[in-house]
Amino acid sequence: MGGVGVGFVRAMTVAKPTVPGVDSLVRLRNDVCQCRACPRLVTWREHVAVEKRAAYRDQAYWGKGVPGFGDPAARVMVLGLAPAAHGANRTGRVFTGDRSGDWLYRAMHRAGLANQPTSVSADDGLELHGAWVAAAVKCAPPDNKPLPEERDACRPFLQRELALLTKVKVLVCLGGFAYEAACGELGVRPRPKFGHGVEVVAPNGWTVLCSYHPSQQNTFTGRLTEPMLDAVFARAVQLAA
Repeated sequence: MGGVGVGFVRAMTVAKPTVPGVDSLVRLRNDVCQCRACPRLVTWREHVAVEKRAAYRDQAYWGKGVPGFGDPAARVMVLGLAPAAHGANRTGRVFTGDRSGDWLYRAMHRAGLANQPTSVSADDGLELHGAWVAAAVKCAPPDNKPLPEERDACRPFLQRELALLTKVKVLVCLGGFAYEAACGELGVRPRPKFGHGVEVVAPNGWTVLCSYHPSQQNTFTGRLTEPMLDAVFARAVQLAA
């Protein structure tokens, strides 16, 4: 399965309007980018885009909802919490431009799911092969903590994403928030306790595979190591084969 990377992103951006009533990844991307449903999130993402971090003062921030990214024929989907204020909210691509993304895409590269180990900007040439990366909440939240009502407002985007990625067999959840969201959408009841390496088979046959989130809080303290993350993606590739 060929990766689409930034080429797919550009293609979706300039694509002709879709047929009314027919959903697509193109339509989903556009809807995510244009969404202003949650006032607190819109205010925060745009405030950050204006104030900026000193290191990125000369860069134009994205400051909008961040759509998923990758191969439309993905068999492995990776789900995180939400865009980072100075990561994806700056670059416009999920898990791009921050240390969590550094960890994630290095692991995906080692697993054969990405063509390169780095993800610094939306035009850096990164392509995913057989994989799709997304966030449960599409806008950067203050303190990385979406409110329950914001999570619920974003649910239709995740539902559409899951429905459109028809080849997925494995859903890798980075952190408890993503795990809870995935189990809710896939009808996993009761939901086993979250833990690194936990596997759950959903009613639709997908395997939900858990990993600690590659946040600095986890990677700096050693709670998550690169071998631990590699093991999760090796297992994901094995299950998706």
